[in-house]
Amino acid sequence: MAWFFLNLLLLGVVLLLIFNVNFRFSPSSPFFGGLANRIEAVTRLITSEINDRSRAERDDVLKRYSEVYGVEFFLFDNRGNQLGGREIALPAEVSAKITSPEAPPPPDNTATGEKTKPPRGLPPPGPPPSIYARTVNPTLYWLGARTQTFEKGSSEPARTRIIAASDSFSGNGLFFDPTPWLLIAGTIILGSTLFWFPFIRSLTKNLSQMTNAAEQIADENFAVRVGEKRTDELGRLGKAINHLASRLAGFVGGQKRFLGDISHELNSPLARMQFALSILEDRVDEKNLGYVTDVKEEVELMSKLVGELLAFSKAGIKTVDNHLEKIRLLPLVKTVIEREKATANADIKIAIDEDTEVLANSELLSRAVANLVRNALRYAGEAGEISVSATSENNQVKIEIADHGAGVPDAELEKLFDPFYRLEAHRSRESGGTGLGLAIVKSCIEACQGKVSACNLKPQGFAVVITLKN
Repeated sequence: MAWFFLNLLLLGVVLLLIFNVNFRFSPSSPFFGGLANRIEAVTRLITSEINDRSRAERDDVLKRYSEVYGVEFFLFDNRGNQLGGREIALPAEVSAKITSPEAPPPPDNTATGEKTKPPRGLPPPGPPPSIYARTVNPTLYWLGARTQTFEKGSSEPARTRIIAASDSFSGNGLFFDPTPWLLIAGTIILGSTLFWFPFIRSLTKNLSQMTNAAEQIADENFAVRVGEKRTDELGRLGKAINHLASRLAGFVGGQKRFLGDISHELNSPLARMQFALSILEDRVDEKNLGYVTDVKEEVELMSKLVGELLAFSKAGIKTVDNHLEKIRLLPLVKTVIEREKATANADIKIAIDEDTEVLANSELLSRAVANLVRNALRYAGEAGEISVSATSENNQVKIEIADHGAGVPDAELEKLFDPFYRLEAHRSRESGGTGLGLAIVKSCIEACQGKVSACNLKPQGFAVVITLKN
C-alpha cells in the first residue's frame, strides 16, 4: 500500500515539474480548470473600465483590480509600450511574446464585404490569452490576454495586451485553481484505499496467522493449523506450515514414545539387577563389599534416570488425555513441600491465599512443583530462604518458586527446559541430576495448558514462574 501511494506521489511530482519547467500549457487545457473563461471574464471587465480613460485613470483601475485578484495588472500595446499600471521593465521573453505577430484578422463578412468588428469595449473574438510564461530572478508567472482599447477621443481601437503577473503559479486562483485537482486527488486516494483495503487486509490477516502459528510451533504446540484455501504463494506457505507442524508432531511424539518404551523395557532388568545385588551384598565377604556397593549405586542411578524418562514421556505424550479440574493450590503445595523437606533442612516460606484455585491435573502439577522445590533445595538450600508464592491476575495464576542462590548465566535461561541439558559439563552422582528435571516440569505444565519460564533475581537469586488458568 505504501509503494502504491508512493507511485501516486511520484506521478504528482512529475506533473508539477513539467508545469514549473515549461509553464506553456494551453490555457484552454483542462489542467488549468477553466482558466480561459476566468481570464476572458476579467479581461472584459478591465477593458470596459479603461476605454476612453487617461493614463492616471487606467492606473487606478488596474491597481484596484490588482488588489481584488491578488495579482498585478499592466496594459501594453502590441509594440511593447506600456499604457497602464505600475511602471515596469518587462522581461525579454515576455516582451517578445507581446510584440510577436498576431493571428490574421477576422475574415470579411461574406454578405457585405466588410470586416467584422467586435462590439466597442470588448476584446476581439478568439482565445483571449496570448501570453503564458515563467521568469526567474525573481520567479514570476506571467499571463496575458489580447484585447482592444480605445484611447480617449479616438474612434479606432488599439491592439493591446492586459498582462497579469504573480509570484505564485496559481495566481491566487486566477491562473490556476487547485480545488478541482485536490478533489480529483482525494477521490483517487479514497477510491484506491477502498479498492486495495480488502486485499491488503486479507494479506496481513494471513501473514499474522502464519506468524502466530510459527511462534506456537516454536513453543512445541504442534496442533496449531493455518488456513490454506488461498491459491497463491500464501496458500502454498500455509500448506507447508501445516505439513511442517504435522511432521514435527510425529517426530517429537515418536521420540517421546520411544523414550517411554525403552524406559519401560529397562525397568524389569534393572529391578532384577537390584534384587540380585541386594542378595549378593548379604553374601559377599567384606573385602569385596565395596565393589558391590559401587555397582548398586550405579544401578540405582540408572533406575532413577529410567523413572524420569518415563515421567517425561508420559507428560509429553498424553497431553490430550489429561483430565484438568479446579484444584485448590495451597493444600497441594503444602503436601509437596512437607514431602521434600523430609530429605533436606531448609526454610521454605509459602505465600498463597487459601482460596486460590488453578485449572490443572493434580498429579502433573504436584510433580512439577516437587521438581522445582527439589532443585531449589539442592542448589540454593543453604543460601537462604526459599519462597513459594502465587498471585492472580487476568484469569490467570502465577506460581513463583524463588531462592537466593547464585542463579544461572542469562544466556542459559532459554536452554534450561531442554531435555538432558545441564549447566555442569559432566554428569556424576556428586553433581546430581540427569538434565530432565526442568524438562519434566515444562511437559507437565504444558499438559495442564500452562506456561513456565525462568529468570534471575536482583541482586541475587533465581526464580521459576508457572502460569496456569484459574
